Amino acid sequence: MRILVLGHSGYLGGHVARELREMPGVRFLTGGRGPLADLAVDLATVTPGPLAERLFALAPDAVINCAGAVGPQPVALAEVNVRAPAVLCAALREAVPAVRLVHLGSAAEYGPAGIGERVTEQSPARPTTLYGATKLAGTMAVTTSGLDAVVLRITNPVGPGAPAAGLPGRLARQLGDLGPDAVVRLGDLSAHRDFVDARDVAHAAVLAATGASPPPPVLNIASGRAVPVRELVGELVRAAGFRGRIEEDAGGSERSADVPWQCSDPGAARTTLGWSARRSLADSVSALWAAVRSGPDREPVR
Repeated sequence: MRILVLGHSGYLGGHVARELREMPGVRFLTGGRGPLADLAVDLATVTPGPLAERLFALAPDAVINCAGAVGPQPVALAEVNVRAPAVLCAALREAVPAVRLVHLGSAAEYGPAGIGERVTEQSPARPTTLYGATKLAGTMAVTTSGLDAVVLRITNPVGPGAPAAGLPGRLARQLGDLGPDAVVRLGDLSAHRDFVDARDVAHAAVLAATGASPPPPVLNIASGRAVPVRELVGELVRAAGFRGRIEEDAGGSERSADVPWQCSDPGAARTTLGWSARRSLADSVSALWAAVRSGPDREPVR
């Protein structure tokens, strides 16, 4: 089976690539902007025709699209999260219409939920951020494409390789550079989030790509348990052996203030993929800390 992973060198794409390399009977194909990729392409700028020609030559049986933008720049968000999946779908329809497409979406597409609520795939999507809105538009491009496709709506991934753009990766790097008695100032950590291990996310993507039966158009990939962000910070502090103080007196994230509670129901993924989150938050944070201590953005060899 030939599986093409777009964004294979990124955070989640790297974990997907790692799992596929260990699977017998799978030929793993790389896709991204690097010149050495099997499909060297910038999805934000390519047009459907040339992309279709190259996809036809590669003839993948499945494509896992891990490419995405999370930063604040509106143009980049629109290009990578909206235009790119639309172009990809158009090219796949022309080149390999029988392909299985797995696209990584986000729970940010749902927007705010009631305290204590676990959103399902049938819950209305009402994003309150530009990021969530662009991810939702990308989901629509995929689910209306006519392809054998599924969007995995991921909650908050955490684990080895977490980028410095997010709180877990940023704080892990910060703790690694501080003395044990330093003071770390963060924003309000009371918002509840559903954290899921990045390696479990990768496993869900592989299951969705290799399953015999067509999956439903959208699946939640989540732990199904919301905890205060403060709990994640506490786990990281313990893993790092940090003896200093964490103070919540810095400016917080507007996104966290707008969405005090976020939790998704992973029941459909359990039923259709046989998937469930296997790693605890403590496991995820410990692996993140070990990766940061062993080298920049490298998961330690096991």
